[in-house]
Amino acid sequence: MTTPSSIGRRTAIKMGLAGTAAALAPRRARAQNPREVKIALVVPLSGPWARQGILEQMGAELAIDDVNSSGGIKALGGAKMKLVLYDTGDTAEKAKNAAQRLVAQEPDVAGGIGCWLSSFTLAVTEVTERAELPWLTLSYSDLITGRGYKYIFQSSPTADAQSTALLPRVVDLASKAGGGKPTKVAFVGDNSAASVSFMKPIRAHVAKDLGLTIVADEIYTPPLADATTLVQKIRSGRPDFIVCQSTNVGDDKLLLDKFAERGITPSTVPLVGGGGHWTVPELMKVAGKEHLEGMIVGLANWPGKDLGDLEKRFVAKTNEPWFGHDSIFPYAHVWIFKEAMERTGSTDRRKLGEMLHKIDLKDGPAKLFPDGRVKYDESGRRVGAELCIVQWQKGRPVAV
Repeated sequence: MTTPSSIGRRTAIKMGLAGTAAALAPRRARAQNPREVKIALVVPLSGPWARQGILEQMGAELAIDDVNSSGGIKALGGAKMKLVLYDTGDTAEKAKNAAQRLVAQEPDVAGGIGCWLSSFTLAVTEVTERAELPWLTLSYSDLITGRGYKYIFQSSPTADAQSTALLPRVVDLASKAGGGKPTKVAFVGDNSAASVSFMKPIRAHVAKDLGLTIVADEIYTPPLADATTLVQKIRSGRPDFIVCQSTNVGDDKLLLDKFAERGITPSTVPLVGGGGHWTVPELMKVAGKEHLEGMIVGLANWPGKDLGDLEKRFVAKTNEPWFGHDSIFPYAHVWIFKEAMERTGSTDRRKLGEMLHKIDLKDGPAKLFPDGRVKYDESGRRVGAELCIVQWQKGRPVAV
């Protein structure tokens, strides 16, 4: 583990939480304090979405190291945090089974993080809600926090909110680039929960409100086997830009390859992706830098320049070329759980769930979000969650 060496935003997270939260938390007898506190990470570690799960694991492990190196949970006598991993596999049914194993095998787990793909998160949280296990997620689907659950906390803007914000930004960027106002848009995406939520408002009113005609609207079941027919239909519509709502790198590659065969690249027809998988290093390796250059991606979080020290430590620890969407969320979520434990002086699930509904942070882990705030509303949605826009520039995603 790398020891931090500079005072900055990341250090404020460690010092701000570790130093002040203990004063807020009630004192407990040392004999009552656990030696370790378990946090579960339930993500895909096999199958088409495994890369996203691995990136989540990297972010969570770095946060665990940072919490423990800063003295652990002060309000619990310095108890160390421990990450327990469960693989969702490649289906919602397997994900639900993983959650059932977690609840049965880890009765003392205090909270959980996951599961990247919204369809998996929906399945897993049916189990964790019954177990009253607080759950923090980056998943996008509106349904996740639309079921009246008490123990689910969604840190991303919902897919509905993202689609409502993304298209106007794209139209504005296109207009400013000198190509004139777009009038025709094509969509291609899978039928996972987040993609369905994303497209619903666009079909209902967003496209019409922007004066856009949907010339192609192609949906498939992941993983994608062949993109030929999808791309042919999109190309025949002659769109001014294309929105891609796939959810894994394999499908992204197939779409980009087939687009390129038909003469469609970000330089000829603007391509817009949605989600963290569109920003992972593997995509450039498998699809080619030239097929990504200029592509715009809408997503729920992206590290700012003031997190440079944290990114350097992440890169040094993991050998990843950058710190991105899929790793910053679990990093933040571990620290949010720590804050809840410091304030309650407890690992009791009900107390932690209640505290997560109460906290209103503008420092510490709040600095890991673009809007600088961690507060969850009654439904569990993070208040003020904002869409981020990045663009592939010279082989790297850059905030724009």
